[in-house]
Amino acid sequence: MELSNWWSYTTLLLMWGWLPSYLTQTTPPTQTSPSPALKTGRLKFRLTGYPRKHNEGRIEVFYKDEWGTICDDDFSLANAHVLCRQLGFVSATGWAHSAKYGKGAGKIWLDNVQCSGSEMSIALCKSRGWGNSDCTHDEDAGVICKDERLPGYTDTDNVIEVQVDEYRIEEVRLQPVVSMVKRRLPVTEGVVEVRFKGGWAQVCDNSWTPKNSRVICGMMGFPHERKVNKSFYKLYTERQKNHFLVHSVACLGTEMHLAACPLEFNKGNATASCPGGVLPAVVSCIPGPLYTHSLALKKKLKTTTSVRLKGGTHQGEGRVEVLRGSEWGTVCDDRWNLQAASVVCRELGFGSAKEALTGARMGQGVGPIHMNEVQCSGQERSIWNCRFKNITSEDCQHTEDASVRCNTPYMGFHKMVRITGGRSQYEGRVEVLSLDVNRTQRWGLLCGEGWSTREAMVVCRQLGLGYANHGLQVRLQGGRSLYEGRVEVRVGSQWGTVCSKGWSTREAMVVCRQLGLGYSMHAINETWYWDGSNVTDMAWSGVKCVGDELALSQCQRHKVFSCQKTATRFAAGVICSETASDLVLNAPLVQQTVYIEDRPLHMLYCAAEEDCLSKSAAKANWPYGHRRLLRFSSEIRNIGRADFKPKAGRHSWVWHACHGHYHSMDIFTHYDLLSLNGSKVAEGHKASFCLEDSECQDGVAKRYECANFGDQGITVGCWDLYRHDIDCQWVDITDVKPGNYIFQVVINPNFEVAESDFTNNAMKCNCKYDGHRIWLHNCHIGDAFSEEAERKFEKYPGQLNNQITRK
Repeated sequence: MELSNWWSYTTLLLMWGWLPSYLTQTTPPTQTSPSPALKTGRLKFRLTGYPRKHNEGRIEVFYKDEWGTICDDDFSLANAHVLCRQLGFVSATGWAHSAKYGKGAGKIWLDNVQCSGSEMSIALCKSRGWGNSDCTHDEDAGVICKDERLPGYTDTDNVIEVQVDEYRIEEVRLQPVVSMVKRRLPVTEGVVEVRFKGGWAQVCDNSWTPKNSRVICGMMGFPHERKVNKSFYKLYTERQKNHFLVHSVACLGTEMHLAACPLEFNKGNATASCPGGVLPAVVSCIPGPLYTHSLALKKKLKTTTSVRLKGGTHQGEGRVEVLRGSEWGTVCDDRWNLQAASVVCRELGFGSAKEALTGARMGQGVGPIHMNEVQCSGQERSIWNCRFKNITSEDCQHTEDASVRCNTPYMGFHKMVRITGGRSQYEGRVEVLSLDVNRTQRWGLLCGEGWSTREAMVVCRQLGLGYANHGLQVRLQGGRSLYEGRVEVRVGSQWGTVCSKGWSTREAMVVCRQLGLGYSMHAINETWYWDGSNVTDMAWSGVKCVGDELALSQCQRHKVFSCQKTATRFAAGVICSETASDLVLNAPLVQQTVYIEDRPLHMLYCAAEEDCLSKSAAKANWPYGHRRLLRFSSEIRNIGRADFKPKAGRHSWVWHACHGHYHSMDIFTHYDLLSLNGSKVAEGHKASFCLEDSECQDGVAKRYECANFGDQGITVGCWDLYRHDIDCQWVDITDVKPGNYIFQVVINPNFEVAESDFTNNAMKCNCKYDGHRIWLHNCHIGDAFSEEAERKFEKYPGQLNNQITRK
């Protein structure tokens, strides 16, 4: 490769972010005159109409002491973005015309509104002017906002009051100065900067306190702050042209956002020096265990907590569950607020809370409700240090389970994977950013013109750290030792597909989470039906994930690429969804209904045909004799946020004439009797021969019924009841000897259908069989107890008496 084909070293370094950050300048704010529209003062916004949800509806504006609507003429998604942000949501996902949410009343305040989407207020968009409209209320516009709140926004009676203010702060960042910090994510230390008029401005460190730092770290997704060596930043300050917007900050430390703290703005030209100081504010944060690079620090930070999150779509969000004694339970949402939610977030190693959610927005829990009316100051180390009330059965139901959304660090993982070729952003062929696609290496010299000690220091530091986040590697060649030589860099990071052999729901789940697209509905092993015009070469093979990794690169994979089928059609693919189902078994019902039946062989021909008996049944003297069956009822609930539906469509269901039903899944449930050391002594299984809504909680309508070749599935808030007297609802224990065992039931054992949580799919019971009677005790789902209690559960002394029945 000739030097003429290489950029100059300065251009190359700038492209890859190698220049020391003290050589770069903060983007100055664009100096513009305040718009006259800002003088409109306070506006109020609300969503109304029917039918609607909390994040959608007819948009109404309170102006000049009167509520009014907005006409749908020239309305666009950009308009909806501006309005949703004023309502406190992060963005819009759609809008509605022609009074979809019903006709409003009173004034039509705005017509022919045209926004670019970046305006701070609808008042800054082009329109015919306030109150000037030729529309009727048949043309009232509505908006559908993404169900995620902006930091610090809360709604009272669904009305958001907004101060139209050019100095309102929304976006804050830590601008790293040290090269080592700049290259490594997450950024835990840097200069505090705020977005202002299209650029970035700094905050004066005058009277800066650890409380201020705590708020900034919480916003960045970090639980704690630490001291900073400010003298190190003096050189940076001397070389950097500062643009100060905020001259003083006085946070209490419990605020969720810098904008909630008392601030003193420099309303001059935003370039004046800091009064009483010369440095911009610098903050250093301690990351949580998930985000630290140091293994020693990771172990130190990782402690057993008595709180966890369940059912969330993204990292750092979910239903709040707390450990009391040895049993996990939920928290009632009475008086639930951002302070309490932030205590939970920080305890789990995240930052402060973005949202404190009520009404079981992350799905309903099961089991006990441990806390009610939680009241925190925001400084507590644990939610158990807050004031709360104990629960009685009348106080709260699981429809009131509290949830949180926490601030999490920016990791840039979404830039390392993409999905292409699908019909929407939620589906497609998986592609990864690979340093060496096709196992080739491309090295080139770094041009030496203008080379100085400063650039050489960067290279030496890079060599000491190995790979950088941006995928550029450097080496020394031709020297007399390891420590000298000509500088060569390797470039050419390319996108490549993933071999689909072994690709499953777990790997697909990691991809969808990494891209912020929620859960994987399907893990695709053949992608021939998607657009293949821009298909890249395969880069990875043998990918295996546990399922809780933050990125696909954290999963295991082949060191040397190996894939038998490298054609485009065999690349791995995914279909993602923002919501997923979550199945749990009613453990107490299993314990209460268990019994033994000695069933005559002449009544088991149909069951034998469907392989519901143990292997020794084939050697029995049919139709004489009997099989001993462990029987029980099972109630499988869907507590998730999406209906559970079989992976296969009805076109591929298999008709079973013997029982007169269709099988929609090969295996829906496993029933196993295990020895105390975990070996299997008997087993049963159930295909999804009639997956339907047997019963539902109040207010939920049944949607699935198997009769007449109906649709199969389980609606959210409903359950499918397999009674003890249904064929194949058993374990054949004819060959089992008397003794102590573990009885285990696993739902969706092969992960054929995606769920938001697989840890609660298994149920275990202690089982005692004396050859005539059987007892089950301590039945519980897999994540109901603490780890210590789970290790000891087989010693639980309780038992139920059950009699053998004969027919």
